[in-house]
Amino acid sequence: MSDLDAQLLAAHEAHDVPALVALYRQAAAAADSDDARGFYLTHAHVFALEINHPDATSLRDALIEMGRETEL
Repeated sequence: MSDLDAQLLAAHEAHDVPALVALYRQAAAAADSDDARGFYLTHAHVFALEINHPDATSLRDALIEMGRETEL
């Protein structure tokens, strides 16, 4: 298990949603495929929406750019 995986698990266990946004965004940046990047960005976006995180819009924009979300 990587350090990032361990941090994600710990953040889930602690219900630390701000950390989850940051960690999933970090995982997306390190992803080695578009599918993995989309997976991590989607998770970051969902958690960002839960807490009205300031990065929610930029995360959605990244998903739109990838073709994984549509504009309203």
